[in-house]
Amino acid sequence: MTNTIKKMTEVWGVTRSTILDFAFSDIKKIMGFAGIDMSIIAHLELKNGSTKSQLLSEIDLITGTMDTSTFNRFVLICCEKIIEIMPSKIDSLNSNLKKLGWSYIDNSITPIDILNIEELSYLPQDALTDINKAMTRFRENDLSGVVTSVCGALDSVTSNIYREYDLGDPTQDSFQQRIVNSIKALQVIEKLRNELYSQDGWDESDIKPFTKNLEGSFNQAAYVMQTLRSKIGDVHGTKSVIESLVYDSIKWSTLLLRMLS
Repeated sequence: MTNTIKKMTEVWGVTRSTILDFAFSDIKKIMGFAGIDMSIIAHLELKNGSTKSQLLSEIDLITGTMDTSTFNRFVLICCEKIIEIMPSKIDSLNSNLKKLGWSYIDNSITPIDILNIEELSYLPQDALTDINKAMTRFRENDLSGVVTSVCGALDSVTSNIYREYDLGDPTQDSFQQRIVNSIKALQVIEKLRNELYSQDGWDESDIKPFTKNLEGSFNQAAYVMQTLRSKIGDVHGTKSVIESLVYDSIKWSTLLLRMLS
């Protein structure tokens, strides 16, 4: 994700359209929770002939004066209250947000530029097709398909490593073991250990536990990806999908792919 704060104008567009489905009184309630000065819109009442469109147009004028931080907080609270008042809206809200490059995850709104151009340049070329497919599926809310795609990227890369280093038939090993064997074949830990020895401030008492724990983290990440594939991948799994885990699976897979590049 980018480091700069992005103003969620597109998110407000989706949120605003969703709010139109609510009763006039509920719209005002949501605006109150979101921090709108209610005295500015007090004259707009259903009994006086005001419409929901007029109410939201007035709110548009108010939000237009907000700085980025205030505006983003306002939009996030609106989304939270929409889901609190009408939980059935979460799927359609998120689906529409994703089409514009945003996602509502764990009560936060996140731009879906999960991978930037710089990150992609560090990944193996034979993984890029599946990674790009994963990003498309995430925006389309095909969450189980995301897991399948990122695991497919790891399958492609490890298959090539097995062939290049004569490690045998990759289909005879578990998904986790394929990743572990590939990392070992590339001597990822050994190369890093040698590099650390050449750096000032690192000695044996630092390097040994660090590299041991790093190697363990790769093994654990491979296990996590194997489990997600088994449980929620669209080919293998039948379980319900936890969106935050799918989001994280993209990051875990790219971490492993960088080690395998």
